[in-house]
Order: sequence, then structure tokens, then C-alpha cells
Amino acid sequence: MKKVFAIAWKDAIIRFASASELLFFIILPIVFTFLLAGGTQADDERIWLPVVDEADTSISKEIIRELENSTAVRPEALTRTEAHSQFDNRRTSVVLIIPAGIDIASLQNGSAEVELLQQPNNIDATIVQRAVLTAIRSVSSAVSAAQIAVDQRATWQPFASEAEKQAYFESSLKMAKTIQQDAPERVEVVQGTTEDNVDYDPRANTSAGQLITWVFIPLFGISALFAYERQQGTLRRLLTTPSHKATFLLGTISGQVAMALIQMLLLVGFGIFAMQLPWGREPLALFLILLCSALAAAAFGTTMGTFIKTEGQASGLSIMFGMVFALMGGCWYPLELFPPWIQNVVKVLPTTWAMQGMLDLVLRGGGLAEVLPEVTVLLGFALIFFSVGVWRFKFE
Repeated sequence: MKKVFAIAWKDAIIRFASASELLFFIILPIVFTFLLAGGTQADDERIWLPVVDEADTSISKEIIRELENSTAVRPEALTRTEAHSQFDNRRTSVVLIIPAGIDIASLQNGSAEVELLQQPNNIDATIVQRAVLTAIRSVSSAVSAAQIAVDQRATWQPFASEAEKQAYFESSLKMAKTIQQDAPERVEVVQGTTEDNVDYDPRANTSAGQLITWVFIPLFGISALFAYERQQGTLRRLLTTPSHKATFLLGTISGQVAMALIQMLLLVGFGIFAMQLPWGREPLALFLILLCSALAAAAFGTTMGTFIKTEGQASGLSIMFGMVFALMGGCWYPLELFPPWIQNVVKVLPTTWAMQGMLDLVLRGGGLAEVLPEVTVLLGFALIFFSVGVWRFKFE
């Protein structure tokens, strides 16, 4: 065991000889996971809408209240200077300015105007524009209905004073708003009764996919370690010592698998604490799927290492195979988006089974029993590739 540990430690020193290795070991995987998952999940995913309310009237407040009830926009009151600064620095796609003078009288005589600043060719700005128009129409319709009620009342019973007329208008306006809220939908929605036990979260797909991508490529890179040892002549010298080839293989592979597990656990920890994903719900099942995924990737790297002669070739092919396997295995896009025949073909890749097993845990709420098929297949990959690699290594 001392020899195995010594070989594993030697490989770790070689791998982390440069501090830049940490960039690929943990920094870039976390950055890519964070960015591709859309950052931390916000409680309110509506489009942010800075609102400048210079009117400060009941009508302007009613417009803002309608926007707050919108499912598309999230209004926030700012000063004109603050709003213009956000808009000029492109931190927002649109700004709503309600100028002074927006009141009931301006709505009644048709002179009310608001200002909407929009970034050009921006989809969010178009969505906000429609939401603002809907809110203004809603307020305007209620005011119009209340004014009609006042006019009808005045035709058969004149108001004793302006105060009575205003009170009647406000009462009618309140009733119009209530009727608007209780108005039946013009679109009838029929929802299926089939239960869906999976609450799809794209962040879970991103977390699992980036974990596999960034861990499998270095494990495929075991082939580069063999090529490096071969080029430097250290492999030949090692094999002239009393150490067996099996000892060298075990030390190299176990060291890389151990580092891969550390990297996986760090990325899982990021998913748990930063992204609030349920990675830790089934610890035993999680450990098994991570371990078997690492073994399958390491075994593939071992087999590659017995065919490739130079470190440069090994590094290039490791990256190429890692990227292609990740793409086709559903690590970058859900596998369901691929044609059915591709979904069947990619079952020959270990990344496909690793991805499915991890999604069974973090997305579909599965446990040990649910990931056993993937664990079995990944162990089968490991056995086949290790057997080929060891057989080939006998003739090195």
C-alpha cells in the first residue's frame, strides 16, 4: 500500500505542480455551473422595471399597483436620476416615467401621457411595454366606467355639491375595480389531471452536467500520465524495480479517482449550499453513483493510455472525447431534446448513464434502488475498459 500511495502522491504533485491547475479543478467548474444555471435562483423572476412617479397621485399609484400584480414585470420606485443612470449603463432594458399631472382629470380629458424608455431590439422591453399598456388600460377602463356612472346619475338626479359628486365617483371607481377583478376569463383553460411527480429544475441538469464534464476530462487524461511516463522514461525505470505493473496501475488509477471524488464532492457542495439543490438527500446512493462514474471514466482513460504514445496526443484526445461524450450524454442539453435514435445510440457512452443516475437523485427524487441500474452499467463500463487497459499494459 505504501507503493500505491507513493505513486498516487507523485501523480498529484505532477498534476498540481502549477497553481493554474486549481483553475480547472474547481474555479472554472463552479463559474460555468453558476453562469449556465442562470446564477442564484431569484425569488421573483419577473422583469425588473424602474418606475419614476413624479405625479404622486391616486391614479399613478393605481398604475403602479396594477404593475405589481403583473406576472411579467416587477416595478421598483426610483428617482429620475437613478433610473436614467440604470438605463444609460444598460442595467435595465426599460424605464417607466409617470410625469406630474397624471390624475383623474387628465385621464378623463385624454391628456394623460407617460414616458417609456426602451433599449432598442430588446425582447424584455417589448414585454414590459405590453405590461405597462395593460396596466394603463385597466386603470383607464375603471376610471371611464366610474365617469359614466357619474354622468348617468347626474341625468336623473343632480348632485347637491362637488363633494357629493366626487364621493360618488370614488365609490363608482372602487366598484369598477372590483368588477374588473371578478370578471370571468375569456380563455377557458383545461388542465390535464395526470400527475407529474418531477418538478423539472434546469439548474439540476446544469449542476450534474458540468460536474460530469469537468471531472471526466481529467480522468480521461490518465492517458496523458501514461504517455508522460513513457516519454520521460520513468515508466521503464519503474518497471525495472521490484514493483509489479499492477501496483503501478493501481497507484495511478486510485490516485486520479480519489482526486476526482474530491472534485465531485466540492461541486456537489456548491450545488447544495449555493444553488439549494437536493444533492445530499441520499448520501449512499450519491456516493455510489459518483464513485462508479469516476471508475468508468478512469477505466476509459487507462485504455486510451495504452494506445496513445505522446502526451500531446493524449491531452488533445482527452479533451475531445470528454466534450463529445458530455454533449452526446445529455450533460449540456437534456437528452429528451435529441431525436429518439440518438437517445438510443448514446447509451453506449458512460456519460449518458452517469447523467441519468445523477438526475435520478437530484431531480427525480430517486434513491439507492433507482440508481442501481446506472451503477451496474457504469461498473460494467469500468470492468470492460480496465480489462482492455490491463491486457494492453502487459505488452508495454
